[in-house]
Amino acid sequence: MSEPLQRLVEMRMPYGKHKDMLIADLPGNYLNWFAREGFPPGELGRLLALMHEIDHNGLRHLLQPLRRD
Repeated sequence: MSEPLQRLVEMRMPYGKHKDMLIADLPGNYLNWFAREGFPPGELGRLLALMHEIDHNGLRHLLQPLRRD
């Protein structure tokens, strides 16, 4: 499961209000909006759903060791 977690701190949001922000840094209310409205297809949607679960459960701190300096 480490590869998807690593992608959260590497991949940037490709469009929208938070374009170019790391998926791991997206605000919770934006992730909640996707959860209500539907996640996009493909890898982006899977990563947004994963990040939503991490955020919802208060586990963002677990991504810190994966970040590059």
